[in-house]
Amino acid sequence: MMRAEDQFHVGIVAVDFEATLATLSAVLGSEWGPEVGGPVAVRLPGREAVLELKCRYSTTVPRLEVVRSVAGTLWEPVRDAGIHHIGYWSDDVVADVVELESHGYLIEATRAADAGRLFFAFLRAANGFRVELVDRSAESGLSRCWAHSDIR
Repeated sequence: MMRAEDQFHVGIVAVDFEATLATLSAVLGSEWGPEVGGPVAVRLPGREAVLELKCRYSTTVPRLEVVRSVAGTLWEPVRDAGIHHIGYWSDDVVADVVELESHGYLIEATRAADAGRLFFAFLRAANGFRVELVDRSAESGLSRCWAHSDIR
């Protein structure tokens, strides 16, 4: 089951990436780490794909993640959707996926790790609420994305 202390970011998908960053900076005072990402192999419902997934994390809290939109995927914002997902660290992504599925969540995308594990998973509830589970092994690497508050 998800624990509040494992929540580490709120994700926003943006068609106009730079304008979204600028607005969040001007309105909320958010500051940004470097852009990270690149080609990522994912499993989507009914197909495998390699998608160009890029984002920036805020160096300020609350931790925001702004993701560049990817047309034709779950990383394409719905008009007036606002928050795209809530991100959680997971000690066992596969087990947490099973738990969320037992509550009616459906898998939208996964990324494989080693030995049958999952690196991340995106699941969506019937009411549209989306959760991203990220393997806790990524915490030290991802935390570098928001470690330097002087990067904008």
